[in-house]
Amino acid sequence: MNHTPRIRNVLGCTLLVASLGAVATACGASDTHPLSATPYDAADQVGLNAPSGSAKADPDKPLEVTAEDGGGRITDVTVTDESGHFLAGELSADGTRWRSTSPLSAGVKYSVRISTEDEDGYPGNRTVTFETAPSKELLTVKFGPQKGTYGVGQPVTAELSAPVKDKAARAVVERALKVESAPAVEGTWYWVDDTKLHYRPKEYWPAGATVNAISNLQGVKVASKLYGGPSKPLKLTIGDRIEAITDAGAHSMTVMRNGEVINTIPVTTGKPGFSTRNGIKVVLGKEYFVRMRGTSIGIAEGSADSYDLPVYYATRVTWSGEYVHAAPWSVGSQGYANVSHGCTGMSTGNAAWFYGTVRQGDIVKVVNSIGEEMDPFGNGFGDWNLAWDKWRKGSALVADTRDGSSPADAARLRPQV
Repeated sequence: MNHTPRIRNVLGCTLLVASLGAVATACGASDTHPLSATPYDAADQVGLNAPSGSAKADPDKPLEVTAEDGGGRITDVTVTDESGHFLAGELSADGTRWRSTSPLSAGVKYSVRISTEDEDGYPGNRTVTFETAPSKELLTVKFGPQKGTYGVGQPVTAELSAPVKDKAARAVVERALKVESAPAVEGTWYWVDDTKLHYRPKEYWPAGATVNAISNLQGVKVASKLYGGPSKPLKLTIGDRIEAITDAGAHSMTVMRNGEVINTIPVTTGKPGFSTRNGIKVVLGKEYFVRMRGTSIGIAEGSADSYDLPVYYATRVTWSGEYVHAAPWSVGSQGYANVSHGCTGMSTGNAAWFYGTVRQGDIVKVVNSIGEEMDPFGNGFGDWNLAWDKWRKGSALVADTRDGSSPADAARLRPQV
């Protein structure tokens, strides 16, 4: 065994000769505990299954450290990556083997610090570094929307490059997707489907907040042979709290900024058979000009309900074609009756004001309509129509089961007036 000589008890005897000729013997003993000794190099005492040199370890295999026969025992193993993250592991009761209990990351350099003890109790150590091979199958994340300033209702979205169905794998992904805001708020992810997640806080984002989304998935094992890849972070700024409340029964829209009413607008909404959806919607975008045709929502050309109109100052709130827009042809009904095919119509001047006031992510809520309820997913951002307890059930980290409902598929882009 090649380690430094062990410290032995030293017995020293000194013969003292007195001036009177008498001889006395004085003996002293010095005892140093083994654990206080300088650790020896334990390179020949332990081995591990990671390759040396430029070879890369298979991240799908656990890391093992073993004590050589007759070489004492392992007392501790610490494994960290370059970011300082620890790899969990378990040491056998007899100290002969340590084995990782959490998966290695792919394409990562690790440092392994091993502490040992020989048969006499003297300490040894060994430090080893190795790298894991990169994965050929990478799961990347694309956050949305694009960087910019948005309204208080804007969810953060995460599009995965491959489907993730297994609950345990979903939990791995969700733990790695971080959303932080200043000021801080309570929020969580919801799995819309196998490749898409939405994140929203319990309440609307605070006005003026800064929101950052990052992925810590790179190198992390998600499933067999599937590891996280690099993903670009996202930073959003939240503007004023703009809420437009449309009362379909009163034919009126009330617009508020940060809780104060800034405008009340007479409107018309969907007539029977084309009633506007109730519920909370989020502004998806704005289009100065849209040509709207009845055929896009299934109305036969030439029928009594057929239309083909140039529409200005169109603010989109659903993918299926619901807008808030200028409707000069229905000014006589605005504030008095619902005559549209599902959109919220107003005068050109009011529509221009609304168009210039709202931004993507602002809230448009419809109440007292006889129409259907806004879908949570698939036709825009209806996320806020789910109560917080139901929203939390969509997280792989919060609930064991979902509420049993499946999100609707994305609807066709079809304007309606």
